[in-house]
Amino acid sequence: MTAKEILAKLVSFDVLSKQNNLSIANWISDYINQYGVETVYVYNEEKTQASLHCRIGPAVDGGIILSGHTDVVPVKGQPWNTNPFELIEKEGNLYGRGACDMKGYIACFLSVLPQMVKANLSVPIYFAISYDEEIGCLRAPELAEHIKSYYTEKPKYAIIGEPSMMQPIVGQKGILYVETKVNGSQGHSSRIEKEVSAIHESTRLILWLENKMKELSQQNRNESFLPPHSTMHVGQIKGGIATNVVAGNTTFQWDVRSIPEDSIMDIVNDYQEYCNELQKEKRKLFPEFKIENTLLHPPVPGLQTSEEASIVKLIAEVTGNTKPSYVAYATEAGQFAEAGFESIICGPGSIEQAHRANEFVSIEQLNLGVQMIENIIKKISL
Repeated sequence: MTAKEILAKLVSFDVLSKQNNLSIANWISDYINQYGVETVYVYNEEKTQASLHCRIGPAVDGGIILSGHTDVVPVKGQPWNTNPFELIEKEGNLYGRGACDMKGYIACFLSVLPQMVKANLSVPIYFAISYDEEIGCLRAPELAEHIKSYYTEKPKYAIIGEPSMMQPIVGQKGILYVETKVNGSQGHSSRIEKEVSAIHESTRLILWLENKMKELSQQNRNESFLPPHSTMHVGQIKGGIATNVVAGNTTFQWDVRSIPEDSIMDIVNDYQEYCNELQKEKRKLFPEFKIENTLLHPPVPGLQTSEEASIVKLIAEVTGNTKPSYVAYATEAGQFAEAGFESIICGPGSIEQAHRANEFVSIEQLNLGVQMIENIIKKISL
């Protein structure tokens, strides 16, 4: 099957994060198995979701992991012009949810599998396919660790194929989502000085996050990133029942995206310290005032691969792209790097198309993705 044909099949699986993904996992596994390659499942506790990995080539150190995720973001509420779960070709582009983020990359390496099994590889190639990436890169750590423990040999490189227009990306910011719940008192709005409004106190917390971001922008900067400092952003907020009722409850969710020079947990701990101080102060007026913070996923580490690393040189040789870049979005690359693999981001399509209506990957980019993997095979073949 061609990459385009495989991508059409992968796009047809409307599997979002948190959903049972065995339909797409089984299809990928069956496709790989037909070429005599054994796939290994890494299930969740309920066995309703699974990551996959496999090895092609000899069991020797120094192999290359090709990594992607199967889950996609929702389409509800987006103004799609076509069925998002049917691959549509138009004017050189392939439209569909996940076409660039990141089923296109998976389609690339699956399409080249027949060449891999026929080649006399000097080191192995591994496929590592995860799920629940879009909600906090939840499964990459266990997938990377499973690969390390399952095989007797140790892979050297990991190429995470997030859409980068086939440019090598050596740095990404870390990320964490946090939910803050504020419990205040309820009462008539005319008594605002006697009550503790959850909304008013939430604004103090949000202002603290904004001021903290400004403080960090002065303390630590890394001009490789845009913006060149750690950021905090509140994306959702809910609270209150009526204009003339002091709000008893508020919930807001925010994220922190950290440059390598900053620690995500240091930022979160500073925020918690401020929450504790505010809580102590407001309980003098309303003893049941409470601020609860919940980490919505484990902190996702950033990526900081040296521009002189051998993986950068490898990507330059197989793509022709020699200038490493840095991005503010998060991927599983930092997690593979933490597991001990020299990691880089490089894949077909543009991040500008990810998560939006009418997402697409160009046929040209898809072909370049295939070409990169074919060049890898040539480079490591005896």
